[in-house]
Amino acid sequence: MRVDPNYVSTLADSLNKTQATEQSLASQLSSGVRITSLSDDPVAAGQNVSLMNQIQQDDTFTSNATMVKGQLQVADSALGSVVTELTSAISLATSANNGSLSTDEVKSIATQLTGVLSEVQTLANTSYQGQYIFAGSATSTSPFSTSGGVTTYSGDSDVNYLELPNGEQIQLNVPGDQIFTSSTASVFGSLNALIADYSTGTVNVTQATTDLTTLNSALNYVSRQRVVIDNSINQVSSAADATSNLQTQLTTAQTNLLQADVATLSTKLSTSESQFTALESVIVSMESSSNSLFERM
Repeated sequence: MRVDPNYVSTLADSLNKTQATEQSLASQLSSGVRITSLSDDPVAAGQNVSLMNQIQQDDTFTSNATMVKGQLQVADSALGSVVTELTSAISLATSANNGSLSTDEVKSIATQLTGVLSEVQTLANTSYQGQYIFAGSATSTSPFSTSGGVTTYSGDSDVNYLELPNGEQIQLNVPGDQIFTSSTASVFGSLNALIADYSTGTVNVTQATTDLTTLNSALNYVSRQRVVIDNSINQVSSAADATSNLQTQLTTAQTNLLQADVATLSTKLSTSESQFTALESVIVSMESSSNSLFERM
């Protein structure tokens, strides 16, 4: 029997391709992954790269959000303590202004207000992970110091922001000069003034009342700035939750894109194995019908 060499070559190629397909299908079933190289599915591989980039960006944002949320919470706690201290100072000043205290008692209030000033300054110099949170962008510098009855600010007025994956921004800080040394409601200015008002033991009621009014304004102003921080905490939390949910969705999409469909692969493997067996049978049949099939190829 004379066998067409081209036909034999075609059968051999088909057998090799079928065997390669079997191996690929078996590998996918074993690993559970259907795409191991770009050539397996160029479109899906490209989609996978896009998904990976988005997942990495979201992961970076989530990490940053966790850090800045901690910073905001520390700032909120510090401002809450400032409110407590200023409330105490207002109570002390109100007592000193009522005209019923002795000289020594008024001086004692000046001493207590000095303690309040010191505590507020400590709170205004709060740091988080080595960064001063009320120094604007000059976070490596302790922002407040007091000398000679005057408190000075060494930070700047910059406002820092966290950029969301969608491009929106969340305010992360309120500069210390805005919170504590406002020209119309200065925390340190009013405290220093009240200390001076009472340090001699003799109260100028008109001046002390004016300074107390300024301190009340400062307290209200600090409370408003605290609302800014609280709003930022809520925004960061919401953005982090939304990003986390998106990460879950993207990860699921990536898994569905890459994972092997066991049922479909099993069917394809079974079909491929049948094709391989059939091709082998044809070749064996041809060999048995000729003296030497491959010698004539």
